[in-house]
Amino acid sequence: MTDIEIAQGIEMKPITEIGAKLGIDNDKMEFYGKYKAKLPLDLIDDSSCEKNKLILVSAISPTPAGEGKTTVSIGLSQALCRRDKNATAVLREPSLGPVFGIKGGATGGGWSQVLPMEDINLHFTGDFSAIEKANNLLAALIDNNIQSKTRSLGIDPRTVEWKRVMDMNDRTLRNIVVGLGGTTSGVPRETGFDITAASEVMAILCLATSFSDLKERLGNIFIGFTFSGDPIYARDLNAEGAMASLLKDAIKPNLVQTIEGTPAIIHGGPFANIAQGTNSILATKVGLSLSDYVVTEAGFGFDLGAEKFIDIKCQYGGLSPDAVVLVATVRALKYHGGKDVKELTNEDLDALRNGLPNLEKHLENMFLFSKNPIVAINKFPTDTDEEIELILATCRKMGVRATAVDIWAKGGEGGLELADIVMDVCDNNNEKVEPLYDWNWSIEEKIKTIASKVYGASAVDYTAQAKKDLKKIAKLGLEKLPVCIAKTQKSLSDNPKLLGRPKDFVVTVRSIEISSGAGFVVPITGSIMRMPGLPATPAAEKINISDDGEISGLF
Repeated sequence: MTDIEIAQGIEMKPITEIGAKLGIDNDKMEFYGKYKAKLPLDLIDDSSCEKNKLILVSAISPTPAGEGKTTVSIGLSQALCRRDKNATAVLREPSLGPVFGIKGGATGGGWSQVLPMEDINLHFTGDFSAIEKANNLLAALIDNNIQSKTRSLGIDPRTVEWKRVMDMNDRTLRNIVVGLGGTTSGVPRETGFDITAASEVMAILCLATSFSDLKERLGNIFIGFTFSGDPIYARDLNAEGAMASLLKDAIKPNLVQTIEGTPAIIHGGPFANIAQGTNSILATKVGLSLSDYVVTEAGFGFDLGAEKFIDIKCQYGGLSPDAVVLVATVRALKYHGGKDVKELTNEDLDALRNGLPNLEKHLENMFLFSKNPIVAINKFPTDTDEEIELILATCRKMGVRATAVDIWAKGGEGGLELADIVMDVCDNNNEKVEPLYDWNWSIEEKIKTIASKVYGASAVDYTAQAKKDLKKIAKLGLEKLPVCIAKTQKSLSDNPKLLGRPKDFVVTVRSIEISSGAGFVVPITGSIMRMPGLPATPAAEKINISDDGEISGLF
């Protein structure tokens, strides 16, 4: 059966039953139908967050074959519950761009999914829509002030970097001109659209630690400069109150369930190749307040989502993972070893051996943060025993605990050994995770540290624009912010064609964007962009709905 057929065949439990597993009274939940609910922020208990266990799931460099990081996260939470532990999966919300584009949905797969799968993959509880509206309200206020003759702040339109957003892949909107049509239609200027998941408002929502913190961060959004060279922030337009009002419900985490009835909290969805790539601090803390074990994930490979999870999210949220799981697959490693994507189902120990350096580098990166890595080999039916053993042998050689999981086909049952290893690591972990760099370092030193130690680069090069941006950051006094590097997810380098474990490469920083509201700066490397395009054959073409409202084609 397909993922959606499996999901539609499950008889879901009322969300009240899922809440009861976490000790949540019905009157504490805001219901969105029978199977979804919003959770209030007053459920957060800091002492429980400190005491309970946080498990981070990351992966090797992603490939077209797919690694199943979300699937493993869900399966692991189900396996922990099968071991009679109180566990919750805390994940990101899917973006409609990938759902209708090339990747498809992001609710797990097989017998390790979160439900209702169709709702979560589509509009869900409206969080993305609220983020989009808050973002675009600020854009409208900016253009309105530029147009104003009585209340103008003197904003120089040429310096405005704030763009509008929408939750869809649409390359034609990357670069546009607004304000055409005469003097009553605004001041013409160049701008564009980003995808909602790549917006600073999304990043802010996921890094806010309270509603007041959310409002303050929204006010700190950098807009541009006046004609006289003074910086302008969203607070100068009195925008933060209205923006926060649009986010009054979106800030609350969403409670759903897995196929096996394990609680799942899903909230926020920043992309990891552009923003921090993890669910909200608030969702993670709600999970930790209500359950003994929280399984969360960081987007794409360890070099992106996990690095940002530790260096940015953990530092702002006062969090520290007790165990880190790295997901790898036989077919992904064969792809990194030079095997054609159409031939990955065929046994090829040589290609697998050639791809193992990618796994090894990610494990070395995990050791940088003083964590005890665990490898989960996500099994596929075409994997052979010899291929699985080759990966296990590599892990043993590096002193890393590893196991194969079959959670797509067997759900939690297929991840019991992984759950046992994770619990053992958590029980014996007494140290806090250490960030890779000091925020007080210069921006260049922070970028160099990540590029050299995590990516394996030999040097970092800056374009003229990037050097100009560094001066602007210094002028604004934002040099002490962490760096959230935008980089291709397909390679450890900034070149998506360099698979495996590239060496002796130079990372080129094209520009550095300011996300002062979110609390980081974004060095843009390679050809990364904030508005993806649709593939030649979009996934949207396969999605349909019957006369009785049953959706098909989602995957």
